[in-house]
Amino acid sequence: MLERGLAGRVSRIIPVAMICSALAVATAAAQTVPLPPSAPRVKASVEQPPAAASPSTATSPSTATTDAQPAPSRPNGFFPFSLDKSPGPEQATAFDAKQRALLDKISTYLSDVQTMVGNFVQVGPDGQRVEGTFYIQKPGKVRFEYNPPSPIDIIADGSSVVVNNRALETHDYYPLSQTPLRYLLADRIDLLRDTNVVGVSADDTFITVVIEETQTMVGTNRLMIMFDAKSLQLKQWTVTDPQGLDTTVAVYNLDSTKKPDPSLFVINYQANLK
Repeated sequence: MLERGLAGRVSRIIPVAMICSALAVATAAAQTVPLPPSAPRVKASVEQPPAAASPSTATSPSTATTDAQPAPSRPNGFFPFSLDKSPGPEQATAFDAKQRALLDKISTYLSDVQTMVGNFVQVGPDGQRVEGTFYIQKPGKVRFEYNPPSPIDIIADGSSVVVNNRALETHDYYPLSQTPLRYLLADRIDLLRDTNVVGVSADDTFITVVIEETQTMVGTNRLMIMFDAKSLQLKQWTVTDPQGLDTTVAVYNLDSTKKPDPSLFVINYQANLK
């Protein structure tokens, strides 16, 4: 019974309005939050990734109208990738020695970070901003807690991801292996070996890595991850779905020394199926 119930829920698609109805814009307490720049529009075939936007071009969250209600938008920056397990053809991209060295550095950084706690700002395709706190425990465990009045939290327990909506009392499940979260939560990762990297570039501010996945019946999804050029610290990621809609998540106040409480990553399957 439990297996049948879970199988049915895994196949469900998150309704867009379910996730983002009643999410509020940032409050005055978030004035120092580094609002992520909009993701550059990328064409289908790319040899180099788009240049990273400078933080100085971003609009400050303090300019937001705090009593405005956001329109429904895409759920978040984690689930535009198809749940189809059969990937389509992937393009081969040649990189020079400098680009390969950058990818090796980023792979080492992602592999070395085993825990992380921090804050995030999420910007949807409609420009609406929401904020919250996240916790990572590798391999495979993460929790995103959205600030009130959002009713959403997202939990990955190492195998599944659940999106809980407390207001609607709904729980939608996804295989962790089929979401972009797997790149950030893998115990060890080699970007050149384990992903379809189509671009890597660096400037004085960011190192930018672009990954693509293509499903024959769905189209191409793009994940652009940006890291600090000096410290290599994760800064933000942008997911672009096959319709060209971008969701950007910027992270800050990162602490890789804290060990999150294991209870944060527990999914109560039995209670959720009631």
